[in-house]
Amino acid sequence: MKRFYTTLLFVFAVTAAICLMESGALADSPPRQVIKLATLAPRGSEIMKILDELNAEIKAQTNNEVGFKVYYGGVQGDEKDVLRKIRMGQLHGGAFTGYGLGTIVSEVRVTELPYLFWNNQEIDYVRAQLRETMEALFREAGYVVIGWNDVGFVYNFSKVPITSIEVARQQKFWMWEGDPMSEAVFDAFGITPVPLSFTEVMTSLSTKLIDTASTTPYGAVAFRWFNRFEYMEEYPVTNVIGATVVNERIWNDISEKSRETILRIAPTHFDRMNGLNRCQNKESIKILTKSGIQIVPFHADANTRQFVFDAAKTARENLVGKLYSRELLDRTLSLLEEFRKAHPELGVEKLQ
Repeated sequence: MKRFYTTLLFVFAVTAAICLMESGALADSPPRQVIKLATLAPRGSEIMKILDELNAEIKAQTNNEVGFKVYYGGVQGDEKDVLRKIRMGQLHGGAFTGYGLGTIVSEVRVTELPYLFWNNQEIDYVRAQLRETMEALFREAGYVVIGWNDVGFVYNFSKVPITSIEVARQQKFWMWEGDPMSEAVFDAFGITPVPLSFTEVMTSLSTKLIDTASTTPYGAVAFRWFNRFEYMEEYPVTNVIGATVVNERIWNDISEKSRETILRIAPTHFDRMNGLNRCQNKESIKILTKSGIQIVPFHADANTRQFVFDAAKTARENLVGKLYSRELLDRTLSLLEEFRKAHPELGVEKLQ
């Protein structure tokens, strides 16, 4: 077992080397205006490296007026804890997943709808078309989006192969506590989940309070959840959006020139983050399978497949008026249909 973990760490280091470019060195002197950010992303992840590179460039191009101090690995708590600390002025922003972003602007969850998107190209197109709308909504809520990123496709991990709806209903699924989208999805599938904060998942897997959880392949490796599972479903449940946002209070303390500089240089870094994130998710699948995780093929019969997609539709319909408007949902579905008609050659994202 010790040899396995040594090998795992080596493989993960090689993975990072494959996926990540060398980070720029940070300036030694502290910036005059420090923006305190927090994230669940672990130290050593692609988010850390890209944010460090962005931070170095911001400090350089604003003549050290602005810089980030980033708290990694959930040391500031779950995403709801981070948002509470932002409201209290202890933090200024964070790199969030859709769960945290949706707490600020619920409409952003419309591109995380389950069993809707098939591949990265669809995700990129729809989110790009909705970006201006979403950024305006964050402004109205008192936040500025520094950059968007794709967390990745999420899969169910379990201790037994989930081969039917009946088997799924027998599992103790983790649900992110207070997540209205997950609640609607589990309700539509007839599953009773166990609500927990993100930071409680590992302990709850150890105590067998839960035995099934959904995450990205990279998340399963980075947070070491994969040690508690034996199976991973082949078909993704959803694709999680991410973004780094800061509160307008701190943003308005920065000079207009520096604000323009940050928004000008950030997109390139976040575009790189997307590519690197997707690369690490693919490399993590290799690590998972080498560690003994078995991928469960999606061989459901026609009736089961129809039930899955009908339940997903029920969930998204039940969220109209709660997370997003009918108009926004219809626009999202229309954009997706438009893209698929233009690219009939693309199908479901394959595990590699």
